[in-house]
Amino acid sequence: MVVVNVTEGSLEGELLDNVIGGRYYSFKGIPYAAPPVGDLRFKPPQPPKPWTGVKNAREHGPICHQWDMLLKTMKPGSEDCLYLNVYTKQLQPSKPLPVMVWIHGGAFASGSGNTDQYGPDFLVDKDVVIVTINYRLEVLGFLCLDMEEAAGNAGMKDQVAALRWVKKNINKFGGDPDNITIFGESAGSASVSFHLVSPMSKGLFKRAILQSGVSNASWATVQEHKEKARALARQLGKENTDDDRELLEFFKSQPIDVLVNTKPKITFFENESPWVQLHYSIVSETQFGENETFFTGKGTDVLSNGIHEGVEIMIGHTADEALMFLNYNSPLEEIVNKVNNYLESLVPSSLKWHVPISKQLEIARKFKDYYYGKSRVTVENLGPLVRFLSMDMFNYPIFQLARACAGNKSKVFYYQFHYYTERNAFGVLMNTQGILPGKNAVIHAEDLFYLFNFNMLNIPFDNSKTAIDTVTKLWTNFAKYGNPTPDDSLGAKWAPFTIEKQEYLEINDKLVLKTFPDNEENKFWDNNVSIYQQLLAC
Repeated sequence: MVVVNVTEGSLEGELLDNVIGGRYYSFKGIPYAAPPVGDLRFKPPQPPKPWTGVKNAREHGPICHQWDMLLKTMKPGSEDCLYLNVYTKQLQPSKPLPVMVWIHGGAFASGSGNTDQYGPDFLVDKDVVIVTINYRLEVLGFLCLDMEEAAGNAGMKDQVAALRWVKKNINKFGGDPDNITIFGESAGSASVSFHLVSPMSKGLFKRAILQSGVSNASWATVQEHKEKARALARQLGKENTDDDRELLEFFKSQPIDVLVNTKPKITFFENESPWVQLHYSIVSETQFGENETFFTGKGTDVLSNGIHEGVEIMIGHTADEALMFLNYNSPLEEIVNKVNNYLESLVPSSLKWHVPISKQLEIARKFKDYYYGKSRVTVENLGPLVRFLSMDMFNYPIFQLARACAGNKSKVFYYQFHYYTERNAFGVLMNTQGILPGKNAVIHAEDLFYLFNFNMLNIPFDNSKTAIDTVTKLWTNFAKYGNPTPDDSLGAKWAPFTIEKQEYLEINDKLVLKTFPDNEENKFWDNNVSIYQQLLAC
């Protein structure tokens, strides 16, 4: 019996075999907040309740009820889903171990911290304590009615509650509460980005790793959240009400399976856009009395205001991010027709809500000329379109944030992920291989397979052990030392990003330090997007 005593009571975990050899301790399904059910639906998380006796921590807690974006199927779950998992090789190390807290992605609408996707085997082997968490998703996590009972960002406040629990209890698992790194991918990475500026998160972590998502990306914040709520109500049969309290009671009365997988669209371009869209994400909150506010302002504020002082960050993206989303909703032929027929398709998404249509068309012509010249887009020449989408959704806002943080004297390590081995499974699942002729594309989220053991997919790793070892060393070295390459053991020294040289690491079968990532393309986006963003911020 393996028992650990935490603030709320005793937990019985287990000792598991690691798929790459050795063993580690596992404690699953630990409640870090009270179940957000009944009157607590949409409210900030409440403290977990103590228990008597020894609680079984050998099974995951319930996941949040959700539509699985990857498998495109409903995954039954529960509103009672605020649980976390802790994994460690040593419960009583001679020196407390660095802690890494994982925040899963999934467009703020799907996913969990469970081992079907996020098996800790590869990372925990590097002598760090790994924590994975669940948080409320979709409308349950992100409904905002600008009222105290539904102030917004409940899912983000769940994450804060989990971080506070870790800070308070992780020493019981051999972890160092003064050396916590938060890391995440996609929506999880955007979450990390918001924790870098949220007053609720300050002091809860020392370092942060951002993988393919930042707060200044347009999809990370939701526009017109009240109108979105009204559109959702109409979609569920509640017509013509502007009474926010009436809306709240209506949403509280709906069964969870009715609320999940809803897509309230309030503009024509949302309805007709060929690209994947998020319908629930972070909002700028209104302050209510003494209640804590997670975030107020614009997602782009971080570019001028900076992040929490003293926090070190590692940030980057995969080589071909947006290819994952190119044929997610529609056949390629349909997407190509929309891009050729509607210039609006090539307007950067950060400008669509704020720039008049005449100006949008002017901007779109510049982007069409830059990426395609006089050529039409075809199924055979999708490479430039993938570049445009990748820059729009990920690469350019990530570069903007890295540059801004470096300019504000924060320590930043910037990377581009190019590894392609048997581990790159999403390209097969999403049917994207072959879309870019002559290239093994590395799409969104494929870096995850080098950090985690995806139990649900049973991906081999016999021929990719060196790649897994390299990537996990970079990540865990950063968590341990604030430097991914503290020595020469990986064959390269990763220099921090500076304004003068814009250093970054290309992560591949060889690690290569380079300068000025996508320099010409970033300059083009600076000249045609950043200028408009600055005008909008005035």
